[in-house]
Amino acid sequence: MTTLSRRALLKAGLAIGGGLLVEVSLPQAQAAAAAEPVTFQPNGLLRITSNDVVTFVLLSVEMGQGVSTSNAQLIAEELGIDPAKMVLEFAPADRRYDNSLSGLQATGGSTSTAGSWEPYRMAGATAREMLLEAAARSWGVPKPECVAEDGAILHKATNRSGRFGQFAEAAARLPVPDVTLRTRDFRVIGKPVPRLDAAAKVDGSLVFGIDVKVPEARSAVVVRCPVPGGQVKSFDASAAKAMSGVEDVVQVPSGVAVVAKTYWHARQAAAHVKVEWDEGPLAGFSTAGLLETHRKLAREGQGKRVHSKGDAEAALSKASRVLEAEYTAPFLAHATLEPQNTTAHVTSSKCELWAPTQSPGILKEQLKRLLGYDGDDIIIHQTWIGGGFGRRLAQDFALEAVEVSRAVGKPVKVVWSREDDMRHSPYRPAATHRVQGALDAQGRLVAWKHTVVTQSLLGQIGEHWLRAIIAGSPGFMKSMAAGIAVPMLSAKDDTSVEGAKDLAYGVENLAVDFVRHETGIPVGLYRSVGHSHSAFATESFVDEAAHAAGQDPVAFRRELLKFEHRNRWVLELAAEKAGWGTPLPPGRFRGVAVHKSFNSYVAAVAEVSVEGTEIRVHRIVMAADCGRVVNPNLVEAQLESAAVFGLSSALKHRISFENGRVQQRNFHDFELLRMHETPKIEVHIRHNEASPTGIGEPGVPVIAPAVANAVFAATGKRLRDLPLSLEAAS
Repeated sequence: MTTLSRRALLKAGLAIGGGLLVEVSLPQAQAAAAAEPVTFQPNGLLRITSNDVVTFVLLSVEMGQGVSTSNAQLIAEELGIDPAKMVLEFAPADRRYDNSLSGLQATGGSTSTAGSWEPYRMAGATAREMLLEAAARSWGVPKPECVAEDGAILHKATNRSGRFGQFAEAAARLPVPDVTLRTRDFRVIGKPVPRLDAAAKVDGSLVFGIDVKVPEARSAVVVRCPVPGGQVKSFDASAAKAMSGVEDVVQVPSGVAVVAKTYWHARQAAAHVKVEWDEGPLAGFSTAGLLETHRKLAREGQGKRVHSKGDAEAALSKASRVLEAEYTAPFLAHATLEPQNTTAHVTSSKCELWAPTQSPGILKEQLKRLLGYDGDDIIIHQTWIGGGFGRRLAQDFALEAVEVSRAVGKPVKVVWSREDDMRHSPYRPAATHRVQGALDAQGRLVAWKHTVVTQSLLGQIGEHWLRAIIAGSPGFMKSMAAGIAVPMLSAKDDTSVEGAKDLAYGVENLAVDFVRHETGIPVGLYRSVGHSHSAFATESFVDEAAHAAGQDPVAFRRELLKFEHRNRWVLELAAEKAGWGTPLPPGRFRGVAVHKSFNSYVAAVAEVSVEGTEIRVHRIVMAADCGRVVNPNLVEAQLESAAVFGLSSALKHRISFENGRVQQRNFHDFELLRMHETPKIEVHIRHNEASPTGIGEPGVPVIAPAVANAVFAATGKRLRDLPLSLEAAS
């Protein structure tokens, strides 16, 4: 059992109208709590009113990953209530709701459950103890004889009971007690509670960003330069303005906005706006040229060393056998099924937004800088999100809506088409990996030198994030963040080399270099971030080393992971469940991969067949260790989702540029995996009692290398470029 002091909680007091509100003291809220008395208002994590409504505030945003269910389970475990009986409320944009791990009010990095694991249980336990005390005093019975069950306080000896709301006002007058959290024998945690948002999604009552309707709001479509970074030189909107339903055409920083009565009116008219563009320095950019540059930089070896153990160069020079391979990964779009959108209303003194953003806190700080408004004059209404994958950590779509509303002086809903989103997004950066390895005479992998060539994510987004983290600090701190911290971070950007820098395999001599190559193409965080391409390189190369050593790929990995127990455990579990080493149907072959990311461990075995140049994946077996599992249904769903997401990018996805223009437009040339192409997916969870870690992203990195390794087993051909293609290899 874990005991927490009352000093770990904010004080409780009386709510207006009578009620109990428990606020958890998140690290960023402690200073504010000490500076001024805490009042009962809807900005804590748990609110119980005298009319027996139990409301919990969701720290993370819900974008399909299921946190609205799993976080409800955390409170319900300690409070003593059915999770389905609580009312969900999205957290406002406020520093008190920063993620305790990242220091930002943002949902990403698979930190939702890990960052909420203790705060929500603390909130539930504290409220329970105060309600028990209030009931015991009311009934004149010892508190230990009272229990909290199903939203009520019970005293079984006298057969008395009362709903939580009955004791809320009295409980609010009590001092905040020390609380003890359960560490085992959980009643709700670990159970496959059905998703609490499922029914509302089925009946259409959930309001996603694209569903928002604000009175008197106009619709807007923005015409953007076909080349990233291009600017408007001039435009002729006379034809568009003459069309039915069009109210205005204005220039904004991102292009030319057509404002109309409906989206359809705006979309039709946008095609008639004639714009002369200054296409800027990227007008000649091509991905073919970038790949050539990447390969040259990888071979020149001029990167910054970000990790070193032993002497990789010396070991390579003396090795019995040296292996070398290059792996490439393209730019990728996030392709969220809900295209980007925001409704904004900007006046001379106030800004109000309805946005499907993954980072309301960062957005608020950016709006303060853009508009010069005080934080209290900026209201962000968080909506449900139809897929994030990191795309909605960028705020371009929301800031654009603010600019349009400010220009026309009216509330405006800006909606991106699929083509807009595909061609004007921040992308997963392209990357090239060059890996050299050395085998000794016994076939042991004794050296590994890894060079990663890619853009710096932190170089583009770091300033906004750092400014959000230190918001409210003295001006010199903000200047330091922009002038010193960002360059330092981008020069040694862990998001670019993660999965390579922290290689799990026990290789005696290891060197990892980062070559930062900026293209000017906007890039952003993508589901599993740098792991999405680094695992493809590391797991493909270790498979090549196993083959060169004449060893079984699972056995070879197992030996290299003998001191990395959790990695080895999921590898062994996936291999066992997949029947590794047992006969397969004719024409079927297996490949394996294992990778740690976001403090979780995942292995996958892919079963494939090859007919001509067609790769068909028949079965994916996944094993995962993500610490304590709050809801196994959600873990399984996230890993199944990761398998489909990973297969789509492994077999189909690329964003390519020619003359600065994105060549893909929609799902006909940036295909998602179809139902008939989706393999049987099996998920196996290795349970343990460690604190929960991430699961939304860790399933993605292992998919592409597992498939590539299976293709090698089937054909003898190593596919080292994503997306995987036997046509390109032949």
